[in-house]
Amino acid sequence: MPLAEVVKEVFAPGGLLARSDAQFRPREGQTRMAAAVARTMEEGGKLVVEAGTGVGKTFSYLVPALLSGERVLLSTATKALQDQLFARDLPLLAEVLGVPVRAALLKGRASYLCLHRMVQARQDGAVTDRNVVRVLAKVEDWSRTTRSGDLAELTGLDERSPVIPLVTSTRENCLGASCPRARECHVNIARREALAADIVVINHHLFFADMAVRESGVAELLPSVRVVVFDEAHQISETGVQFLGLQLSSGQLLDFARDLLAAGLAHARGLADWVVLANRVERGVDDLRAAGGAQGKRGWAGMAPEGADSAAWQASLRALASACAQAQEALDTLSETAPDLARLYERSTELLARLARFAGPCSDDAVRWIDLGASTQVRLVESPLDIAHAMRTRLLTQPTQSVQGDEWPDPEGERERAWIFTSATLGADEGLTWFVERCGLEGAEILRVDSPFDYATQAALYVPRHLPKPADPAHSAAIARLAGDAAARIGGRTLVLTTTLKALALIGDALHRRFGDGQSLSVLVQGEWPKRRLMERFREGSMHGAPGCILVASATFWEGFDVPGDSLQLVIIDKLPFPPPGDPLVEARSQRIEEAGGSSFQQYSVPEAAVALKQGAGRLIRRESDRGVLVVGDTRLATMGYGKRLLRALPPMRRLESPEDFAAALDDLLAASSDAV
Repeated sequence: MPLAEVVKEVFAPGGLLARSDAQFRPREGQTRMAAAVARTMEEGGKLVVEAGTGVGKTFSYLVPALLSGERVLLSTATKALQDQLFARDLPLLAEVLGVPVRAALLKGRASYLCLHRMVQARQDGAVTDRNVVRVLAKVEDWSRTTRSGDLAELTGLDERSPVIPLVTSTRENCLGASCPRARECHVNIARREALAADIVVINHHLFFADMAVRESGVAELLPSVRVVVFDEAHQISETGVQFLGLQLSSGQLLDFARDLLAAGLAHARGLADWVVLANRVERGVDDLRAAGGAQGKRGWAGMAPEGADSAAWQASLRALASACAQAQEALDTLSETAPDLARLYERSTELLARLARFAGPCSDDAVRWIDLGASTQVRLVESPLDIAHAMRTRLLTQPTQSVQGDEWPDPEGERERAWIFTSATLGADEGLTWFVERCGLEGAEILRVDSPFDYATQAALYVPRHLPKPADPAHSAAIARLAGDAAARIGGRTLVLTTTLKALALIGDALHRRFGDGQSLSVLVQGEWPKRRLMERFREGSMHGAPGCILVASATFWEGFDVPGDSLQLVIIDKLPFPPPGDPLVEARSQRIEEAGGSSFQQYSVPEAAVALKQGAGRLIRRESDRGVLVVGDTRLATMGYGKRLLRALPPMRRLESPEDFAAALDDLLAASSDAV
């Protein structure tokens, strides 16, 4: 029986899923997606599926994957989604389907404890901060019992902790096979387990980092995998652009200087003036930062970034290269003394190559920019405009290979690989052009599966006509008033999504001033707490007598923020999320369209805004029983011609036309929530 038919029976009324879970309800869209995924897995080829919220897309690709008998690589957007797939969804379905499966979880090296660097950090006399020393001791205690070395196991370790870079390795500082702890290395163990597994769960960052440098272990794995699934696929373009380009940062250079000093004094004290050599690199970073000019992100079309003096910029690059070359010269005769010194010599070579690249002109098919932060922070970036060419030439055409030995022989020899890309948001038109074109997936099968939610009943859309125009300086204050009034009316339960960090700060400050005592409402603002803690506090809502919450957030909170139930009933988007006009990558993409005779606003800016708006709106309704209101605080949605295109990208919510309608809808939400309690 074809795999698609077997899969349909699993999802059917009275099928395995229904018999194993009394809460399971067959959904036509979920079954249709699962059947399409199954056909692609059997026949090979490319399938792009936009599955609306509530479809159940995870089961739609996991069930065929488990029943296919193929080796499968699953790539997700975040480490949190990886953990969910590996620890919850895969074991659950494997048991229900009665399929024995070897699953492996593979993350980037920064997720795993490095035993060698942990010992170095504990012995480093320069680490004097009491809190850092205390956390290091906690990490060392945990290291004696952990099997995986995955830092996600270590509860209470803040993802922003300064301890993490001390106890993890990077591609630059890893000693590889020369490491004295190589046999115990958690990264190497995870890679070996992945090579022996039926299903391997990775993330997009790891996939594209490997595609760029062939360093993470995926390069060994991919040739023997016939099925590749990208969940949350809308993120792969920007992730790929990030990793397929070239970067040089002050962090890389300062890490090199710090490691140069520590390793030099530990293994070759007196054989070179390590203090002077490290200081020269550090001074070079300071001079480069100063030559770059004012803080912010700026384009770089010629020999220097916009706003920087070309002569001073080139001089700072030469001085920094000279400092790295002097360090390399000192390491040259000593590199065999210790693995740490040998790796530092290799790192100096890599840094010199990157400095030489950025001292020359940018390649024709790329865009270059500089990102200058506070203090010494500087990042030089050269990036492709999209990943389409790389996907076509370096990935989609790569054949599968039979694995030698007893594991995974392929009796049919070489077969076409199956590529499945899925997300709740992949475009605003039937052909999903926004996603397909930038990922080089022309010719792929396209499937759109609508959400099963009844948006006309469950949700309403309000576009306030009385607000100032988006460019008006009073706009953020007006959004803060509207959000504060509405949140006070329904007892919190409000998420405010901003399009800029400036608006985030203005709205957050205004709400803090209004609800400063925290007695009536708790105001949460992105950046004040770690993201995980903000999400946990918001989900708690007004439980246990705590005040309700209003969360003001930007960036990553536009997606991946999942709060079903009454804790979130109002989402306010401050402005239409057009791409930032000053961003060098945005400008380069727009210029390419204009030079080809197109309209960058219609072909780039509007589709980008439509997808982002759809993602933000998707935070509101997460299950069949949810109710809520979406507010878009941008009058252009109702008054401009392109507003109709953007409205079509949103779920079919009922419209609220006046402040009175809005107030009544909020009262209905409050009454329904009170009845539920």
